[in-house]
Amino acid sequence: MMEDTLEQMIPAELAGRRLDQALAKMFPQYSRSRLKTWILAGSVSVDGATMRPKDAVAGGETVILRPTAELSVTSQPEPIDLDIAYEDSTLLVVNKPAGLVVHPGAGNIHGTLMNGLLYHYPELAELPRAGIVHRLDKETSGLLMVARTLSAHTALVRQLADRDVARHYEAICTGTLTGGGKIDAPIRRHPVDRLRMAVQEGGRPAVTHYRLITRFAAHTHVSVRLETGRTHQIRVHFAWRRHALVGDSVYGGRLAIPAGASDELRDTLRSFRRQALCATSLEFVQPETGKTLHVVAEPAADFKRLLAALADTGGKRQP
Repeated sequence: MMEDTLEQMIPAELAGRRLDQALAKMFPQYSRSRLKTWILAGSVSVDGATMRPKDAVAGGETVILRPTAELSVTSQPEPIDLDIAYEDSTLLVVNKPAGLVVHPGAGNIHGTLMNGLLYHYPELAELPRAGIVHRLDKETSGLLMVARTLSAHTALVRQLADRDVARHYEAICTGTLTGGGKIDAPIRRHPVDRLRMAVQEGGRPAVTHYRLITRFAAHTHVSVRLETGRTHQIRVHFAWRRHALVGDSVYGGRLAIPAGASDELRDTLRSFRRQALCATSLEFVQPETGKTLHVVAEPAADFKRLLAALADTGGKRQP
């Protein structure tokens, strides 16, 4: 459902501004591009008349804005079970399992998170990407924000762009780290393999913070906080530091099995076929109330089984 008709007077201080610029100031819950679309569609009247986005306003006119729904998603609804970690009238937080693709794409038209969202929340078809404001890799499990209204979508996208969303992960990497730290290295598409990302000069800024949780004989359990959100960022950064995530078939190296490992640990490591990465915490401002929300989820069951098997190697939990 779209928001109700909105009516406001153009403030005098906006006199001389383009109509689309003035509306962006008056209705910050919507993006300027969305407002421009509505102006062109005739969903905005100024003193009863239509105007072009570039037309200047004088100040004092009455603007009536009628937000109109449009079909933003063409994917088909499918009855896919969803684990909802948080829900209110404006947003959802989904706990995504490993193996579930977020958006339909080449080779993944069906069976995605988007298909499931459209089944359980049909109104999301009116929102860009069915309200999904960020993504997780297919084999990364954990928390993902989904807007339920256009204004919430705009607000959450802005919070992400302004780095106001705290995103925490747990990961298990190969090798024994000696302490926490920060990885500040730009990321861009790999120059040869276009399916991979890589640390390269001229890439987009990428910053990852990490803290040790437990150090095992040949692996380390870490807490990770993203300052930026580049594609495959955590996986790329840890592989670049020669501490690739366990199970990462794209950026990982040879399987690391510590000397003297039990049969259980060997089997668990060999059977762990995804990157050992779980999005366990999201903290952000609820767009409607302005209150800070902190949503937490336990790491996935397979991740916890791997930790339990690694504990046989005498892990030392860090303070």
